[in-house]
Amino acid sequence: MVVFTRILTLRSSERRQLIDITRDVVRFVHEGPIEEGMCTISVPHATAAIIANEHESGLMNDILIKIDDLFPQSSRYAHNAIDDNADAHVAAAFLGHSKAFSVVKREMIRGTWQSIFLVELDGPRSHREVCLQLMGE
Repeated sequence: MVVFTRILTLRSSERRQLIDITRDVVRFVHEGPIEEGMCTISVPHATAAIIANEHESGLMNDILIKIDDLFPQSSRYAHNAIDDNADAHVAAAFLGHSKAFSVVKREMIRGTWQSIFLVELDGPRSHREVCLQLMGE
């Protein structure tokens, strides 16, 4: 088995934001040495997440509104006594820190409308990392 890894470094400009990383991930898969296997996308952050969905501005706005509805910044959270970002931690726990996609013939298998997003939940941040990893043959 071959493993190939790359770290993307990004910055966010809003407290909550969807950052489309699809092109970077697709390029990584095409450039990598794996013909058949898996591509994982993960964030080593407790206040960010990875999702896959359509890159359509209305839907992207809907997703951010729903995150705000489900995980309001104004709620009472015990963690806010330490750091005023508990809503971001809780949202990240529910959204998840990673996604995995099959790779077949050096192509990532995803739906026609499936884009990959870093979900910033506690921005703006000058430094966010996304770990891309290919595993296979």
